[in-house]
Amino acid sequence: LTWQEIMKWNGWGYSDSKFLFNKKGQAEFTGKRYRLSGMILPSLQDWFENTFGASVKQHKSPPSLNAGALPPANLNEAFLQDLTATGIPFSHEADDRVFRAHGHCLHEIFALREGRGFQRVPDMVTWPNCHNDVVKIVELACKHNVCVIPYGGGTSVTGALECPPEEMRCIVSLDTSQMNRILWIDEKNLVARIEAGIIGQDLERLLNEGGYCTGHEPDSMEFSSLGGWVATRASGMKKNVYGNIEDLVVHIKVVTPRGVMEKSCQGPRMSTGPDVHHFILGSEGTLGVVTEVTMKIRPIPEYRKYGSVVFPNFEAGVACLREVAKQRCAPASIRLMDNEQFQFGHALKPQVSSIFTSFVEGLKKFYITKFKGFDPHQLCVATLLFEGDRERVLQHEKQVYDIAAKFGGLAAGEDNGQRGYILTFVIAYLRDLGLDYYVVAESFETSVPWDRVLDLCRNVKERIIRECKERGVQFQPLTSCRVTQTYDAGACVYFYFAFNYRGLADPVHTYEQVEHAARDEILANGGSLSHHHGVGKLRKEWMKESISDVGLGMLRSVKEYVDPDNIFGNRNLL
Repeated sequence: LTWQEIMKWNGWGYSDSKFLFNKKGQAEFTGKRYRLSGMILPSLQDWFENTFGASVKQHKSPPSLNAGALPPANLNEAFLQDLTATGIPFSHEADDRVFRAHGHCLHEIFALREGRGFQRVPDMVTWPNCHNDVVKIVELACKHNVCVIPYGGGTSVTGALECPPEEMRCIVSLDTSQMNRILWIDEKNLVARIEAGIIGQDLERLLNEGGYCTGHEPDSMEFSSLGGWVATRASGMKKNVYGNIEDLVVHIKVVTPRGVMEKSCQGPRMSTGPDVHHFILGSEGTLGVVTEVTMKIRPIPEYRKYGSVVFPNFEAGVACLREVAKQRCAPASIRLMDNEQFQFGHALKPQVSSIFTSFVEGLKKFYITKFKGFDPHQLCVATLLFEGDRERVLQHEKQVYDIAAKFGGLAAGEDNGQRGYILTFVIAYLRDLGLDYYVVAESFETSVPWDRVLDLCRNVKERIIRECKERGVQFQPLTSCRVTQTYDAGACVYFYFAFNYRGLADPVHTYEQVEHAARDEILANGGSLSHHHGVGKLRKEWMKESISDVGLGMLRSVKEYVDPDNIFGNRNLL
């Protein structure tokens, strides 16, 4: 089966995997791909109905794909003729076009699920097999004045894949999925040259077969591509050990309308003027197509251990993470969930298989809430992942738990830690469940200095609640946050919010107004426009507040030089 055949066209992830409420009203997660698959989630219905004022008896079924509703393909016949001569596969079938017309912003998925479709979609899709194929496609696009939008895994949450409605030229979606090979592995220098269309989980699987890994694990790694990571300056959950994508990249090959851009050698560092890699990292498909990446690899760690810590409140948890960052002893991953996410995580616990397990869980809860005096409506949880050689991991673990204890933290076991990371890959499926029952949900992120973390979290959540009330949302929205990455000088904060949209004439517009206000609040509280999602079309109006006029002018000058005819005219970023 092709990637397109096993993926949802109007929602997140695999077609066979989804949350649903069965005929008995019980929540379950279908399929066989995840640890949670096939399990009953006895607490989810009550949490869902109580949190959103929703009813599982009021179900909406999304429509099937209506090919007739798509705008007709605006083909450039001369380009088509020349492309046919190259032998590079292409298609202008409706399902191929709509599959690559969107990412996973709320407004995109909502439009598909409501049967509204899009005003503009790619006119055709082409599948290069290698770097040289991309060179040919871009040369032909320049020759015939055709617009090109690179497509990797399709996981964008910034509107980056949306086709500009005003674009009158033929739009070609350049799908890199067939460029999915590891070209070579250099075991002496621990680097590998990899084609940019490879999907994260396939890259790790292939490297693991030889005893290696990249350690780069964004939450979207099941579906996102290496080229997409480079184009958006991606971050992974284990960046404390392995680094973010900009730390892992050694060499990038990019096809632009001016030709191929790359460095002449693969030295670990150069002092030869501004680093051209940093024009490509975060360029979001506006300058060209990333075709090959040389990146660092590491031997698979000898030992892996999960952990978790319960704190009496969010403030104590943030203080602990700050101290861990200050002492530079962060494990591969350390994430702090607020109380709302703790409650939500509890609702996703599968049915226990034995009375004994249930009894033990009850004892733990009693100990934390009654004996230690933790308020179940205030406490929060940090999940931990340690990697390395066994002796060092155990020393590292003790150091982190000792710091946590100074801030009132209690060790809460490996199982809770592991479950937190398992849930990482299924949480995205929950938005589709919400949409089945008139609930819209979305996430967004920022980075912020340490001294602003608490204020930002509090103020953004309060702003969301206030904006929802003012805009006629009838039920209290869910607002929650978690600290997902830590740095010497600050942290990445992820927000989730959702609300029941019954009674609203245009729920997506209401959502966008609320998110717009939340983004203003983030910037007013010292947060960045984005830590790792990127800008796309969704946030580019704030670019002038994020970078000075001179900085924006420099970026525009690079765009104008590299792509004078705006072949990569997807209107992202600038």
